[in-house]
Amino acid sequence: MEDLVIRDADVVDGSGADAYRADVVIDAGRIVSIVKEAAAAGCQRPRATREIDAEGLVLSPGFIDMHAHSDLALLRDPDHGAKAAQGVTLEVLGQDGLSYAPVDDRTLEEVRRAITGWNGYGDDIDFDWRSVGGYLDRLDRGIAVNAAYLIPQGTVRALVVGWEDRAATPEELDRMRRLVAEGLEQGAVGLSSGLTYTPGMYARDAELTELCRVVGSYGGYYCPHHRSYGAGALEAYAEMVALTREADCPLHLAHATMNFGVNKGRAPELLALLDRALEAGADITLDTYPYTPGCTTLAALLPSWASEGGPEEVLARLTDPATAGRIRHDLEVTGSDGCHGVPVEWETIEISGVADPALGDFVGRTVRESADLRGEAPWDTARRLLVRDRLGTTILQHVGHEENVRAIMRHRAHTGGSDGILRGSKPHPRAYGTFPRYLGHYVRELGVLTLEECVAHLTSRPAARLRLPDRGLVREGYRADLVLFDPRTVAPGATFAEPRRLPTGIPYVLVDGRFVIEDGRRTDALPGRSVRRTPL
Repeated sequence: MEDLVIRDADVVDGSGADAYRADVVIDAGRIVSIVKEAAAAGCQRPRATREIDAEGLVLSPGFIDMHAHSDLALLRDPDHGAKAAQGVTLEVLGQDGLSYAPVDDRTLEEVRRAITGWNGYGDDIDFDWRSVGGYLDRLDRGIAVNAAYLIPQGTVRALVVGWEDRAATPEELDRMRRLVAEGLEQGAVGLSSGLTYTPGMYARDAELTELCRVVGSYGGYYCPHHRSYGAGALEAYAEMVALTREADCPLHLAHATMNFGVNKGRAPELLALLDRALEAGADITLDTYPYTPGCTTLAALLPSWASEGGPEEVLARLTDPATAGRIRHDLEVTGSDGCHGVPVEWETIEISGVADPALGDFVGRTVRESADLRGEAPWDTARRLLVRDRLGTTILQHVGHEENVRAIMRHRAHTGGSDGILRGSKPHPRAYGTFPRYLGHYVRELGVLTLEECVAHLTSRPAARLRLPDRGLVREGYRADLVLFDPRTVAPGATFAEPRRLPTGIPYVLVDGRFVIEDGRRTDALPGRSVRRTPL
């Protein structure tokens, strides 16, 4: 007999086609047969060592989180209930141009300091790798869900050029190309950038184009956090489209939002730009999270000139009164490039986490609220936090627009990504709630997408971008990365007030045919592994 049969499930297979009733049989981690309408047909029903009655439940492929920040979380806590409970069976790591491979000892320390707010410093992690392949091997020791990796362009630049704002020399560019090629050969699926984060933001388009040529030649894709999501957002999107067309490299736009007051109601302009490019032959996809606020670090808002040289140089500038005054002017008057060219509105900046527990009183309040309580200017509060927390403070930025969120998620190139930072006392609820929120709020409650459309956005579309030949669909021969959920009750538990609550209505999740969620509870299984680039 086979391992498992899921009986009488309403199969939403990820293709976008209508749901159908079937028994689905799993053996040795793969779907071995699908018997449609078995009960009604009166045929011999498949048998297995275990059976699940899925009456009233939808069976779909596992969800693929195209933008995850679990790079250390998966090592710190391989149980990874935050994502497994949502039905996520694969995450894409190495996002926004900063992660932990490839590095040397110097760069590793710099990167750990720079993105403490995303992942913690990592005191509890044994950093026993330096290469992309070494990091993927580390994941292969056992994790709850599968993980793919993007080579972080900012980390590559830090390793070769440093944290200075200057063009790379020809020799440095050659070395960066070699590092990107090596990472792809070791299994990375593409390249990411954080073009509002140092040092990735210091790369000129010509440099990025040359790196993307390498990525395209290996069958990978480029995933930029582009140069602006505020003032100049459309120009920044167009820049990435033109750059990747020149490089002959597929493009995946990270957290493709239109934020800040200057972009209210402007999603149709972005979608028209993308449609023109797609019709001209461009290979473009994008991901979004189903919420309006964004999430980043407080230090990310600083102007690029103030961030040059790395974390210690930033702290030195913040403690110098004259330089701090220049930073304040850029933030509050000019519009810092770190804040997407828009003057900061301190009432929209909510502190979501601090590295130093002694600063916990700031969490859950906006910078302006904390400043008012102390009888000081918001900049003075922000500056104190940045220095005392050594740049480790994370924030929610309440600058999004619901009409833009809904318009973009309907697009034919859309996929889902949580952009979920798992650290901090009050993280963004998208880390725990993205995928059930799509299914519950935007499908069942609002009807923005049909169930079949939404599942395709979260499964087969990202699998196609990742060039995975046996994931993303409920098909015979495919890997049994599967989710059973109740379409009547599926919903996120996470809220802004209680962001770590787990979802409801997802009783079963399988990774490689093994239950990681069973009867609504996390098992002790760790079947996840690295998912490496499929060679051309």
